[in-house]
Amino acid sequence: MSQIVVDARDLKKVYRMGLVDVFALRGVSVNINKGEIVAIMGPSGSGKSTLMNLLGCLDRPTSGKYILNGKDVSQISGNDLAFIRNKEVGFVFQSYNLLPRATALSNVMLPLRYSRGEKIENAEERAAELLDQVGLKDRSNHKPFEMSGGEQQRVAIARALVNRPSILLADEPTGNLDSKSGTEIMDLLVEINKKRGVTLIIVTHAPEVAKKTHRLIELVDGMVKK
Repeated sequence: MSQIVVDARDLKKVYRMGLVDVFALRGVSVNINKGEIVAIMGPSGSGKSTLMNLLGCLDRPTSGKYILNGKDVSQISGNDLAFIRNKEVGFVFQSYNLLPRATALSNVMLPLRYSRGEKIENAEERAAELLDQVGLKDRSNHKPFEMSGGEQQRVAIARALVNRPSILLADEPTGNLDSKSGTEIMDLLVEINKKRGVTLIIVTHAPEVAKKTHRLIELVDGMVKK
């Protein structure tokens, strides 16, 4: 039996803009199984970013229920939500979000410093192992400005995996890369999914990226396209 990692039920998100309510999500329900690779697509304003923020525990829904790995995280407090986010979710962003003055190794180790109760005696060893896995064993002491875009994204992927999350959430992970580097990054993400079993959720506008996933979720006007 498949294990459901992401169980989102009738998620709604409303933003108050002055006197106007803006409905970003209008009742989104999705299930994602452990080990799946899922693409989320949709036009600008469809609710992709809002859904990503909710699934990544960066925000809470106005209403609805979100069960992550069997735990209802819909309305828990900010500090507890941050703890769950750091433990359960790894993020990969289009713009890499690396610390510019830190080495690749230091960037990968960063999330461990924010883990409650995490013993970080082996942090450097764990980070070095991940850099090796993403093909950057010899670049661990390089800073972001000394690396290509593709290499920076590999560092970001290693950083996203260092806390051993159950889901990896990638927001346009190939958006700033040329086609060759973008293909290499997608191949790396697929390989990580196979080897580590991590559930992979990719927000993208690129059909070539979506083709490498197991399933596509399309959003239109804050709802899942039927």
